[in-house]
Amino acid sequence: MTPDEAVAAAPVAAAPRRRAAGDPVKTLLHRHRALCEQAVDPLEIAAGLEARGITDRTAARFRHRDVFSLAEELYARTPRGHEPAEPAAARPRDARALRGIGLALLPGAAALAAAAAALPYAGALAVAATVAALARPSATGRAPRGRGSLAVHLAAAAAAGWAVHRHGTPLGVALALAAAPGHLAAAAFAARARRRLAASRALEDFAASARPLLLAGAAAQTAAAAGAAALAGAPLAAAVPLAVLLFLARLLLCHGAPWPPVAAALAVAAVPAAPAAPAAAAGLLALALPVLARASAHTRT
Repeated sequence: MTPDEAVAAAPVAAAPRRRAAGDPVKTLLHRHRALCEQAVDPLEIAAGLEARGITDRTAARFRHRDVFSLAEELYARTPRGHEPAEPAAARPRDARALRGIGLALLPGAAALAAAAAALPYAGALAVAATVAALARPSATGRAPRGRGSLAVHLAAAAAAGWAVHRHGTPLGVALALAAAPGHLAAAAFAARARRRLAASRALEDFAASARPLLLAGAAAQTAAAAGAAALAGAPLAAAVPLAVLLFLARLLLCHGAPWPPVAAALAVAAVPAAPAAPAAAAGLLALALPVLARASAHTRT
């Protein structure tokens, strides 16, 4: 090789190293390839990155203004062997929604029927129906599973069972009746949060818009629980905080929150003291505000 040829070849050999160093997103793409390949849209990637500790400030180091912008580039640069699957038809989704509402109505219907028939174990049946409602999948398609689910269900049974033992069957009926509006409030929260996530351009913006949605859902469930207590003839002070606590417990678990704090809050509600259930509900709401304001809590399954 002549000296001129050697000089001409040197920059070509060094070029790939310069491009790799000047392309920080490429390293991130390799590190999170599975997430990027399985995502159905950039929002899934943004939520997954947030769950792995990448914030808008971190995204700036990758030359992006926020995680959403970074996720869009990752999604665009991820090779795919096929086009994303077409969304499910509206009719099957409507059928699933109707089926979900029907299942949500079952606990209240069963509790009312047992109380009307004056069955000797109507209160226990109402508690069982209320606790079973915690296992229904939410609008996200998720439901509590595994050993954590068992711990939560046992704690919920203890809290509701003790309350019904103290205040009678009408309280159990009220809790069961509150399951249906709780299902609707949770579905509305999930749908609205998903729309806010799609419209957001920064994680902080989404968190700021998601918290009022959660507070509105909790307020709606509070009103529904008060109506259910009035219909069943149960004391408001006992029925409302417990119904809100069960609503928040199911909402947290179905959105992927860790189960130990949820089980602990339910266990606190089982303490035989009047302030226990309101304190547990307030504590779980304080936990839910930051957890459910994360984008990663609203990914599809």
